Amino acid sequence: MSPTPQDDQFEWRETYFVLFEAARRPLLRQVQKAVRELGGHFQVKSAAADAAGHIETLNIVSPRDHSALEIEYASGDEVREQVSALKSEMRPGEGVDGGKLARLPKCDARFEIMHFEQMVEEMPGDDADEVFDPSALLVVLDALIELTDGVGVDPQSGTLM
Repeated sequence: MSPTPQDDQFEWRETYFVLFEAARRPLLRQVQKAVRELGGHFQVKSAAADAAGHIETLNIVSPRDHSALEIEYASGDEVREQVSALKSEMRPGEGVDGGKLARLPKCDARFEIMHFEQMVEEMPGDDADEVFDPSALLVVLDALIELTDGVGVDPQSGTLM
């Protein structure tokens, strides 16, 4: 799935995770409501839920920020292995929040949040770097952390949020 399946103008930039307890997996409508409350510039492009109404996937586009997000739910062994690897790589006191680190063993589910940049054709005199705003990722990430009482992870830096 891509931010807009019929549109190849998006390029992957980074991936973040929200780790949480599977029992706290929100309903799709709860996530959609949380996104709507973030402001009118976020547009839900496609979404899927399981038979019980829990979120499976959600694609969000933020035209103002020239970005898009693809959110996918996962649970089970793959997530437990990721949590185990994170715990072994991080130690409290090394710039790691000990409280968040202590919550990781309970996490058996995650949202994978893939962030895409909308590639726009440059006009003479434009500075393309000024068009893309990565804050859409951080705003949605914070909303998902709050909704799930989860722990955000920037895998590139190893930072817990």
